[in-house]
Amino acid sequence: MTRNAVFSPDFKPTPYWWDASPQQVADQTELPGSADVLVIGAGYTGLHAAIETARAGLDTVVIDAEAAGWGCSTRNGGQISTSVKPSFAALSRSHGEALAIDLLKEGQASLDHVSDFVRDEEINCDFAVVGRFHGAHTPRQYDVLARDCEIHHPGFETGAYMVSRADQASELGTEAYYGGAVFPRHASLDPGKYHAGLLNVARTTGMKITSHCRAMEITRTGAGFEVTTAKGRIRADKVIVATNGYTGALTPWHCRRVIPIGSYVIATEEIPAELMDRLFPTNRILSDTRKLVYYYRPSPDRKRVLFGGRVSLSETDPRKSGPKLRDEMVRLFPELAATRISHSWAGTVAFSFDTLAHCGEDNGLFYAMGYCGSGVGMAGYLGARTGRAAAGLDATPSAFSRTKFQTRPFYTGSPWFLAPSVAFFRLRDRLGI
Repeated sequence: MTRNAVFSPDFKPTPYWWDASPQQVADQTELPGSADVLVIGAGYTGLHAAIETARAGLDTVVIDAEAAGWGCSTRNGGQISTSVKPSFAALSRSHGEALAIDLLKEGQASLDHVSDFVRDEEINCDFAVVGRFHGAHTPRQYDVLARDCEIHHPGFETGAYMVSRADQASELGTEAYYGGAVFPRHASLDPGKYHAGLLNVARTTGMKITSHCRAMEITRTGAGFEVTTAKGRIRADKVIVATNGYTGALTPWHCRRVIPIGSYVIATEEIPAELMDRLFPTNRILSDTRKLVYYYRPSPDRKRVLFGGRVSLSETDPRKSGPKLRDEMVRLFPELAATRISHSWAGTVAFSFDTLAHCGEDNGLFYAMGYCGSGVGMAGYLGARTGRAAAGLDATPSAFSRTKFQTRPFYTGSPWFLAPSVAFFRLRDRLGI
């Protein structure tokens, strides 16, 4: 199939989720002159934080450089895990057993937060606890997963269990894996519908939301702040930075501590129901043990495959990244060789040097970021915790504020080291190391 032929006639270089949930223009166009709390970023983190401060009675203003939710809050794959990448053993070595347990407990709390919020606020976003199948790309990785499943995690039981290669067809129609682990508590949703519902909840609180209002400078003024934006200046007693993968020169300290990485996703054209049932017999979300991970799932209506991964370092043209993702999808599922791409898009996630999320405060400047590609649950959870902290409602520090937010010498936010790192990990994945 030629490069141009891989796209369907109705191809769109925009997120699949935007078809059902078009980008909204926030309803507050003028920037107020002052606020108790200014939130920078109208994605999951910022809106959850703002809901908490607004409901606590604080005059809250949210601004965003683009339309609300333009970033990864509506560009992700809709997969919800417990959002903590390091194992209990690795966390214990780095931070001690007590903090490791607390981190893992909050990881589970982030998953529960989404479930509770969607239920309590009656958001229709196709939320479902479907479980995750995590495929082992080598026999050695299968053994590693099996050992992890056998380990007792004090206060944090995953319920994970192994599926052998012989039984793998019950989970996934591919021969590319050597079995894998199932995490039954993981969930999925439609990110566009979730953000649209979240935005509607935010509006009911009386907060003011100004889109297309880029923050350009933050200046401390005594006990508060003055923020210069594209629509004028605003004074605020407290500021919450909720920029994650789009963190930049506005906050240099944070910029030196997060690594922006492009994440790319495609949606296929509709495929026959019998083929979907053969390749994806369950509605699970799916991933694998490679360092350069791919993540995929059936669409909520089980008519398309959504397939994502990190196939490029700097390519922003979805017409170029899309065929690369499709090649990987076909490698896993040869039966999709004739299936075309209906949507291709990208977003920017934020990794940290220790692969943990982080939150905290510096004299009235609050932040939460660094979700390492697992932000659907953690962004809302830490956003809400940050909002409660800013409102004086949560005096107990999050475990994610008790770990050092690391940087590296000479790093200023431009990840020059990504190219050799990606090449190294791609070689390791290829060799099965």
